[in-house]
Amino acid sequence: MEAVNSIVEGKVRARQRILAEMSNTPAEETDRSSVLPILMHGDAAFAGQGSVAEVLNLSQLKGYRTGGTIHLIINNQIGFTTAPADARSSDYATDVAKMVEAPILHVNGEEPMELYWAALFALEFRQKFGRDIVIDMYCYRRQGHNEADQAAFTQPIIAKKIADRPTFAKIYKEQLVAEGIISQAEVESLEQAIWDKLEDGYQRMLKLQEEGDRTAFSGSTGVIQPAYTHAPVATGVGRDMLKGIGRVLTSIPASFNLHPTLEKRFIPRRVEAMENGGPIDWAFAESLAFGSLLLEGTPVRLSGQDCRRGTFSHRHAVFYDYETRERYIPLEHLNPAQAKFCVHNSFLSEFAVLGFDYGYSLSYPSMLTLWEAQFGDFSNGAQVIIDQFITSAESKWQTPSDLVMLLPHGYEGMGPEHSSARLERFLQLCAEKNMIVGNFTTPAQYFHALRRQKHRNFRKPLVIMTPKSLLTRPEAVSPEIDFLEGTCFQEILPDTKSFANPTDVKRVVFCSGKIFYDLSAYRQEKEIQDAAIIRIEQLYPFHEEMVAAIASQYSNAESFIWCQEEPLNMGAWSYIFPRLERVVGRKVRYAGRGTASSPAEGSKTMHYRAQKGLIAQAFTV
Repeated sequence: MEAVNSIVEGKVRARQRILAEMSNTPAEETDRSSVLPILMHGDAAFAGQGSVAEVLNLSQLKGYRTGGTIHLIINNQIGFTTAPADARSSDYATDVAKMVEAPILHVNGEEPMELYWAALFALEFRQKFGRDIVIDMYCYRRQGHNEADQAAFTQPIIAKKIADRPTFAKIYKEQLVAEGIISQAEVESLEQAIWDKLEDGYQRMLKLQEEGDRTAFSGSTGVIQPAYTHAPVATGVGRDMLKGIGRVLTSIPASFNLHPTLEKRFIPRRVEAMENGGPIDWAFAESLAFGSLLLEGTPVRLSGQDCRRGTFSHRHAVFYDYETRERYIPLEHLNPAQAKFCVHNSFLSEFAVLGFDYGYSLSYPSMLTLWEAQFGDFSNGAQVIIDQFITSAESKWQTPSDLVMLLPHGYEGMGPEHSSARLERFLQLCAEKNMIVGNFTTPAQYFHALRRQKHRNFRKPLVIMTPKSLLTRPEAVSPEIDFLEGTCFQEILPDTKSFANPTDVKRVVFCSGKIFYDLSAYRQEKEIQDAAIIRIEQLYPFHEEMVAAIASQYSNAESFIWCQEEPLNMGAWSYIFPRLERVVGRKVRYAGRGTASSPAEGSKTMHYRAQKGLIAQAFTV
C-alpha cells in the first residue's frame, strides 16, 4: 500500500540534483525547496505499513533527504472493513510521524477553508524548515471500499449514518448560498459546466476508441525503447585513461593519516597492479569502471548498508583519517571537469533504500545508480519494490530504468542467511527482456558490465550476483589487457583450457559464478583431460546462439552437465536446463545439492562435505 513512497522521494532528490547542476550549484548547497514531494496515504496504511516509518527515517539523512515531505492522509476511519480499534495500537493513525517530530494537523474533511489553510501552512512550514509535516484529513467513505462493496455487511451502524447524511458537496453548496457568497443559479451553472466537461471528455474517449486512434496517449510519459540486442558493446578504455585513474586511486594527500593496513597492503597492491599490467581484483575493477564513467561525464551514485568500505572490507571508496576520521574520496579527484561521484552508507533498510535508488534512476537516467545489499539474502526485504517496480515497470507503464543491484552471493559455509541472493526468484521474474541477470567470474567482466549499462541505447535493470570469497581469491583477477580498447563484456565465457583436439572432450560442464573456480581446481588436481567448463556469465537474457557456437566445438561430447552450488529447487537449474537442452539437443544432467527448504547448511562442516561432493559429481554423473 505504501511501496511507492520511497520511489517518490528518490525521484524528487534526483530532480533537485538536476536543477542544482543546471545552475552550477555545489551539491552541499542544493536547494531542496525547488521540488516538493507530496505523499497521499490512507489512515490504515499509514499506521500499518512499515514503509512509512522507513521513509520518515530517510527524511533527514544526508544521502536521502529531500527537504521535507507533505503527507496527506485521507482518514476514512476504516481500513477496508477494519475499524481503527483493530488497525493500530496508537490513538491516532499519524502517531508514527512523531518519531521525527513532524507537526500533525488534524482537520475536518467537511471544512474546505480549514483544509485550504492547513495546506498553505504545511507548504510554508516545509519550505522554511525543510522537514516533514502531516495533514490528517478526517472524513468517511460513503460507498464502501469500492462501488461493488457493501459496507453495511461489517459496519452497519456507521453505514446507516453516512447514508442519511447529505453529501459534502450539498452541505458546502448550501452553506455558500446561505452566506450569500454564490447564488443558487450560479451553483447550478457551475455544476452543469463541470458535468458538460466530463461528458465531453467521455464522448471524445469513445470516439477515439471507435476510430482506433493510436495517438490518443501521445502525451504519455512512457518511453518506447529500442529492442534488446545481444550485440557486443565496446566498453574497453585506453591505457592512458586506465593508468590515470589508477594513479588517483592510489594517491593519498601527504597530510592524511591512512589506516596502517590500507597503507601497507591495500594501496601497494593496487600500485603494483598498475605498474605490472595486473592482476586487477574485483574492487579495483569496480573503481576503474566508476572512474572511467566519471571522466566520460556520467555521474555515479552508490548506496547501501556499509557500501563505502564494503561489507567485506574490499571497496574502500572512502578513506578515513586514522587520527581525525576526516574523509577522503579518491574518485572525487580525477579531474576538475569530471562528473559527480556519490557514495552513501544507508540506514538499515532494504525496502525504502532500494525504492529510493530506483526512483533516483528514473528521474536521473544519465546517472549510473547502484544499490548494494549487505548480503544478497537481504534483498528479500525489498521484494515488493523488486516485484512491483524494478522487474515490471517497463511492461506496465513503459518506464525504463538501468538501476544496478549488487547482491553478494555464494556458498562459503556461512549459513542459510549469508549464502543465497535467491537467484531463482529473479530468474522467475524474467520475461520480455525486462532485465539483465548475471553471475560473473572475473573483475574485467564486472568492469565491462557496469560500463555497458551507460553505453547502450536502451535501459534495463542489472541484477548481479556479486562475489564474497572471489574478492580476494588469487585466481579471480584480470590482467590489464582485458580492460583496454577493443574489449567488451562476454555473455558466455569458453573454456580457457587448451585442448589438443576439442573433439576428444567427452564431458561439457556448464556453470555460473564462483563454482567455476572450484570446478577448475578439481579438474586440475585430478588431471582430467576430457572435460570442458563453460561459464554462463549472463543468465538472462540467455544468448542461445553463443552457447551453441561454443558447445559445437565439442561435437563428440557424451555428457552435458549443469553444476551449481544452490539446492536443486533453487539457483538457476529450473530456468537453465530447458534452454541448454534446446541448444545442445541432448539431455542435460544436474550436479549440485539436493532439494532443500533452507538455502544452505547451518554447519560449516556439512557445507564443505556437500561442496566437495557436488564438485566431484560434476565430473562423474
